[in-house]
Amino acid sequence: MSLESVRADLAAKAPDLVITVTDKSSATVALAAEALGVEPGQIAKTLSVRVGERVVLVVTKGTARLDNRKAREALGGKPRMLGAEEVEALTGHPVGGVCPFGLATPLPVYCDVSLQDYAEVWPAAGATNSSVRVTPMRMAELTGAIWVDVSQAPEVPDSAAGAAS
Repeated sequence: MSLESVRADLAAKAPDLVITVTDKSSATVALAAEALGVEPGQIAKTLSVRVGERVVLVVTKGTARLDNRKAREALGGKPRMLGAEEVEALTGHPVGGVCPFGLATPLPVYCDVSLQDYAEVWPAAGATNSSVRVTPMRMAELTGAIWVDVSQAPEVPDSAAGAAS
């Protein structure tokens, strides 16, 4: 059902985009990267969070982690992850297949600037074994997303930090 809502949404808005369904699970960033043969960072991870009374989706690169201070500032309050049942009820997608397309409930979408590290990213497509290849800009355009900076800065290895001084 959820994969079908994504297919219908993309057919209407972006018929050129092709959904890839794999034999392997892509329910986690690591599994999706392995199934698709891409870097983990290229997986566009969709987080369902509550900020005060609002529920929003935040899409980041697969290896990014939310920075609490940045997220509070950008989203207007402390984000709290939703439980699996609430995620599925609001998005229509199971955890591991959540994406900003074909939503059961219209939700605000925020794309983290970390996605711009890649020319193409792979968000899920409504099922735990489906994805779609898209440029970050196109994904934001198709979902009406707002660009934000809510992820932690990448950690610099000690050897690199020492070399810079």
